[in-house]
Amino acid sequence: MSISRRGLAALAALPLAAPAFAQNRGDPRVLRIKLFGDLRALDPFVSPEYMARNHGYMVYDTLFALDSKMRPQPQMVASHSTSPDGLTWNFTLRDNLRFHDGAPVTSEDVIASLRRWSIRDGHGGQMLAEGNRLEAVDAKSFRLVLQRPWPLVLDALAKPSGLPAFIMPARIASTPITTPITDATGSGPYKLAREDWRLGDRTTYRRNTDYVPRAEPSDGLAGAKIGKVDVIEWVSLPDAATALNALQTGELDIFEELPPDLFPVVQRNRNLRLAAQDNAGVQPSFRMNHVVAPFDNVKLRQAMRLLVDPAEMMPAYMTDPARWQDCRSFFPCSSPFHTSEGWVTPNLDLARTAVQQSGYDGTPVVILDAQDSTISSTFARVSADRLRRVGMNVDLQAMDWATLVTRRLSKNPSNQGGWNLFVSAPAAVDIMDPVSHNGMRAAAARTALPGWPDDPELERLRDAFAAAGTLEERRRLAMASQLRALEVVPYIPIGMMSLVRGHSARLSGILEAAIPVYWNITKAA
Repeated sequence: MSISRRGLAALAALPLAAPAFAQNRGDPRVLRIKLFGDLRALDPFVSPEYMARNHGYMVYDTLFALDSKMRPQPQMVASHSTSPDGLTWNFTLRDNLRFHDGAPVTSEDVIASLRRWSIRDGHGGQMLAEGNRLEAVDAKSFRLVLQRPWPLVLDALAKPSGLPAFIMPARIASTPITTPITDATGSGPYKLAREDWRLGDRTTYRRNTDYVPRAEPSDGLAGAKIGKVDVIEWVSLPDAATALNALQTGELDIFEELPPDLFPVVQRNRNLRLAAQDNAGVQPSFRMNHVVAPFDNVKLRQAMRLLVDPAEMMPAYMTDPARWQDCRSFFPCSSPFHTSEGWVTPNLDLARTAVQQSGYDGTPVVILDAQDSTISSTFARVSADRLRRVGMNVDLQAMDWATLVTRRLSKNPSNQGGWNLFVSAPAAVDIMDPVSHNGMRAAAARTALPGWPDDPELERLRDAFAAAGTLEERRRLAMASQLRALEVVPYIPIGMMSLVRGHSARLSGILEAAIPVYWNITKAA
């Protein structure tokens, strides 16, 4: 949704219909949040959807976590050590770890969880590659034994997004990865209230009163996870105007991914605050389907490098120039592995010629337009316009984000329920280097994201990066990965930008973290 600037002042005072949850307006024990979508899947190892990741942080814990400076810190782990040769890692769990059903967290639970995680996650797959093994020492201690040194162990266990290494009971973690789990029992600071979970309406979490936080202060995703409100509700309000009204009247406490057109309204309201949603930002991404026509044609994918222009596309969504960057790289500008090597200068005239030379035959390009996601929808419509301008046949199909997430799993031809293009905005913390960068994964049958690029050379470079012993060698391999990606084009970055939230001035304790989390927040009466 985009709102004209002339309509902003009128919108600020518009008496819109109150949401159904208004009856508890202002209750300091309840925190209400509008996220970017609706929770549809509970399995954080199966679904790449960020709603599943956010759900994971509510109900699960991790062995390590990143602090506000992006450094791994122990979380469920009390102590750890590494052998001088770097091949054996020993870990001991801290005391008082219990699942929501009262069962103690044991080494068996950790090992089962990490094994399930490693099937889908790039870091996990390398950490538990053939020959490496996890083994229990006793109920609270376990070890990882490697065949060769792998310096990314703590980075893998502390990764904040993509597929974080959440720990769940072994009875649940033993579920085959082909079967999504439906039991949300974890050991985290909140519990899912299944009886109050209503698709398209709200997802409710209740404070885990038995959770024992770490002694250290909260710092990013690390330290103490203290639930300071009793109930957290994620409410579904697809219409931005309705959500803004709910924020202004106190029926909402946080409006995530606030559309830029609404920034002035929030800034003028002394009861509201505007703030960065995370400390890393996101990369809007033009993602093509490699397994069906027309983007199964590598020459057509290469032509898209000339079509995607951050300087023209980014301002269509982020109107504040200070909050976006023309970052022409697969890696964020903040990454130590950022490079612009090999990038071409966008040009629609040259793109039109390249499309013709690719042999494109007029096959319709089905673009998924999630209209309840302002980011995805804006860039979908801008992409559709640019494709038409270079002579391509576009079919822009409207839906909600939850439908897009399901639809993008289909490998059917686009005229049989499939798709050709969608735009999402992965978090910068998911794309900092070739190993963590799920968008560049190119093992179609195993770990690639929807779009399913397949390129053994990109996978080889990813493995080599993980094994590299020096920063200089990693930088060389990151550049090689980018140059190879520009040949096979797994996707195309549109740019980098900061997400923004609007929130009530009554809130304090919101953490500066790589992703938005909701423990540690106090709501004044």
